Amino acid sequence: MTHSPGEATLAWACGALGAGRSQLSVESLGRGSHRSSGTFRLRIEGPADRATDVILKVPVRGWIAAAWLITNARALQLAEAHGLSAPRLIAADFGGRGSTLETFLSGSADFPPTASVARLREGGAALARVHAFTMEAQSDLPYRPRPCAVDDRAGERRRGSMPTTPLLRQADERVRSHGVPSSASVFVHGDVWAGNMLWEGDRCVALIDWKTAGVGDPGVDLGSLRMQMALQYGQEAPGHVLEGWQRQAGRAATSVPYWDAVAALNTPTVMHGLPGFADDGSPLDAAAVTERRDAFLRAALDQFSVRSS
Repeated sequence: MTHSPGEATLAWACGALGAGRSQLSVESLGRGSHRSSGTFRLRIEGPADRATDVILKVPVRGWIAAAWLITNARALQLAEAHGLSAPRLIAADFGGRGSTLETFLSGSADFPPTASVARLREGGAALARVHAFTMEAQSDLPYRPRPCAVDDRAGERRRGSMPTTPLLRQADERVRSHGVPSSASVFVHGDVWAGNMLWEGDRCVALIDWKTAGVGDPGVDLGSLRMQMALQYGQEAPGHVLEGWQRQAGRAATSVPYWDAVAALNTPTVMHGLPGFADDGSPLDAAAVTERRDAFLRAALDQFSVRSS
């Protein structure tokens, strides 16, 4: 399913880049076909026939709230202030359309069937660069207790609106009885996975899509990426992500098992549609990816009493 921005929104985007601009093309950047995309790549022609590519984000009823786009805009402003590798905000219109315009960055967000140790470590380092800035929660950048904080899959399972398993119940009980570890709050991306990282070879050139950014423990992002890499590449991958984070941060990460468990709990009970690859690069089915999530969660629970303080 595609959802094209309205003519008024496209006119606003052209005008935000200056007088005499006209739209040449619109490309939806949604990965799936089951719902409308709220992100579009626009090619806009300017004076002297020079074309510019930009990214337009718009709300989508029942999926992408205008408040999320405000958060994305505030996060991009903060990323620019700190010199982080992220798109730059060009314009925001929260009075009527709830739309934002940001720079287009080159790089690939595809899912390679294999990943080098260097790439996995670089992923961790990219997060540590974001986490270098301590800050308190503020308007439009709230406290985030988990990755993709707009979802609460563990809560849905407790309420009976999503199926559960004995392992997921046990993990939820352990996490809730443990309580959130004490830590200084830092800037967090909030939705770290392969589709929100742009790569050139083994270099992460930018983090994109900051709609659920905010402040929280570094483990919110670190646990999320460690889990995602376990799903994609197996149980050795998370260790390399951690090594990269710690090298860049210059310190040991804390409460790693707790945040690993939090990330795993905030996933669907069955992992339909998430990428995973066998050692030979062949794609895995949902059952195999779900088992990888469960293995990652079991490893976190096994280490809970040893390393979660």
